[in-house]
Amino acid sequence: MLKQIAERKNIIDTSVLTEIFRSGCKSSEKVGIEYEKLGVYEKNFKAVRYPDIARFLQTYKNGNWSAVYEGNNIIGLKNETGTISLEPGSQFELSLNPQDTIGQIAEKIEDYNKKTGEIAEKMGIIWLGYGIQPLSTNKNIKIIPKKRYEYMTQYLPTVAKKPLVMMRETSGIQTGIDYRSEEDAMRKLSLALKLSPIVSAMFANSPIRNGKLSGYKSYRALSWLHTDNDRCGLVCAKLFERDFEFTFEDYAKILLDVPMIFIERAGIGAIPVKNLTFARFLKDGYEGFSAKIEDWELHLSLYFPDVRLKSYLEIRNHDNQRSGLICAVPAFWKGLMYDENAFNAAEEAVKSFNYIDFEYMRRKTPKCGLNLNIRGHKIAYIALELLKISHSSLKSAQNNEEKYLEPIIELAAQGLTPADVIIKNWNGCWNRGLGNLIAYSKLG
Repeated sequence: MLKQIAERKNIIDTSVLTEIFRSGCKSSEKVGIEYEKLGVYEKNFKAVRYPDIARFLQTYKNGNWSAVYEGNNIIGLKNETGTISLEPGSQFELSLNPQDTIGQIAEKIEDYNKKTGEIAEKMGIIWLGYGIQPLSTNKNIKIIPKKRYEYMTQYLPTVAKKPLVMMRETSGIQTGIDYRSEEDAMRKLSLALKLSPIVSAMFANSPIRNGKLSGYKSYRALSWLHTDNDRCGLVCAKLFERDFEFTFEDYAKILLDVPMIFIERAGIGAIPVKNLTFARFLKDGYEGFSAKIEDWELHLSLYFPDVRLKSYLEIRNHDNQRSGLICAVPAFWKGLMYDENAFNAAEEAVKSFNYIDFEYMRRKTPKCGLNLNIRGHKIAYIALELLKISHSSLKSAQNNEEKYLEPIIELAAQGLTPADVIIKNWNGCWNRGLGNLIAYSKLG
């Protein structure tokens, strides 16, 4: 169907806007991961610049990867296992093809970190499992030579305070989850959005920025609060109602009213737009250009809610982690999303909260982490309950996947996040030495 849509080119029937979602319905229960990491120079801990990242890519591709270019600039790699791409501030992102087990993800991540770590060591680079650049800030991090990021850099600061922090400094982990049907997709979207601020707190791992404590446990999550309210957040209050009704068409309607940033045309490149929603573009066009399905797909990719609907469900709001906690992220979501009993138990754990409560959590947890009470409930207790539900689900499947949750369960049982451990060490045995954070967070 998508091939037919692509061949049709112009969008002449709004029903095609939901076909990308309908095409995602499948019986499989795979898990995907998009895993970013940060590069710093060993000599001064500053963010690695694009020319050095480009040389790194050229070296790393000599294995079994092929290069991806924009113009003459290398911006990524691809092979049969997935892709490597660069985020705006030269963050290194591995997107693995969906896997059947968390063990397969762990094996591939470990191999990837080992190989990239060996090359980095020769180049005087250190890869970090951490949620934000520890020393360099966006003012002295240049974006990579990619038009998409150039236009985002022009647009986003006109609507919010910290989009350049998000773009250039931060590093996260995203998980992809399959859905069987439209109803299944909406149930999973609703639950994932409800849990998102709690899980974001659980994995908070970016308290030190600009070489000092920021006052936040997840400065990365804070930056997303100030990136663009039109395209970030919890999607729609309807999804938080007890017996909600929400469809693929409802999701598409929300996207139709989101302002566009740019369009792309072959032979021309990216064309910035102003004061134009996709609904208006679909109706009136723009400077002689009509809306194409490729424009819709681009528009979808420039929508950044905490959980995003694609041909799968993309759960986005987790700080990057040290090696031992990376796979806790996909393991947590697998345990809840593919087991009906676990899913129902997770819904039960948060049933007393409404949309306003979850929005409150979203805005408070970047600073508080799990140390937050709301309407008589301790977020730390809820997080631990959710982790135990997922752990039990994975254990019952007998694939030994529950082991990936045990380190984060140990922290949550103490009401702690990864950030709390860093803060304690920073003020204690590390003596506020940035080198200690770098050594602690080093990957590979």
